[in-house]
Amino acid sequence: MRNFDIFVDSAANLTDEIIKENEIKVISYTCLINGKEINCYEDGVPFAETAKKFYAAMRDGADTKTTLVNADKIMTAVTPSLEAGRDALIITIAEGISGTYNQAVEAAKELKEKYPERKILVSQSANASLGEGLVALYAARLANDGDDIESCHKWIESNKFNIHGVCTVDSLKYLKRGGRVSTALAIAGTILNIKPVLHGDENSKLTVFCNERGRKKSIAKLIETFKENVIDPENQTVAIAHADCEEEALELAERIKALGAKDIVMNYYDLCTGAHAGPGTIALFFKGTSRLKPAAAEKTAGARVGVKAKQS
Repeated sequence: MRNFDIFVDSAANLTDEIIKENEIKVISYTCLINGKEINCYEDGVPFAETAKKFYAAMRDGADTKTTLVNADKIMTAVTPSLEAGRDALIITIAEGISGTYNQAVEAAKELKEKYPERKILVSQSANASLGEGLVALYAARLANDGDDIESCHKWIESNKFNIHGVCTVDSLKYLKRGGRVSTALAIAGTILNIKPVLHGDENSKLTVFCNERGRKKSIAKLIETFKENVIDPENQTVAIAHADCEEEALELAERIKALGAKDIVMNYYDLCTGAHAGPGTIALFFKGTSRLKPAAAEKTAGARVGVKAKQS
């Protein structure tokens, strides 16, 4: 039985079953729909119901906003575990996407002062949605097999850039609103039926890496990216998230199964990043080759062992 708890923010997008089976604790983001605040995740409330209503409201033109998980909220969530004599491993969305990681670091600092005998470790997952979720799931599986908190934390730091996330959106207007594409590109893209394909890069940011003409081609690019980067698909968990386009997600799952994947997890896209991507977004997550460029990989490895990477 493990002596520490694993915490994620709700952007991890984990299914209700995975959360329960692996005893993962979720700290929820909040979002605003036409000024009304709702929790992005609530224990005991099926997430699919919340997500369907959210994306339906977006399609109807609702004004949607999200906020980061602040240090106070993280401390409130983690404190009961510490008071019960348990340590805490906190995993957050990529620091290049949200300030939640910095808030978690600040929360851990304050909690360590109050509970000096407890271990409180924080990792940014370098991912969003089920990319973050897969990082947490692999850590939980290690913990369930008996690994201690330090080993799980070390695994995350060594492997998080091997978790790939690639997605495509149905409409450019939400990316334009969030500043990820220009107004000119959004207008031209809509006219020409251009669908951007985004991925998590080596800087823990979600960036557009190519544009495809039409929905079928953009989804085909997700599959191509999987084929080019996946390692050992038969023996890993592959994840698909969709912003209320379930039929396309199911079709994508079948095509990924044909490439060797056996364990596929599917969920509605989390509301934190889904609010910026919009209804119709579909994303694929898997373990593969490192996303780090050689120089970045050397720097990351050096940081892990306390050695300063050489500067070119």
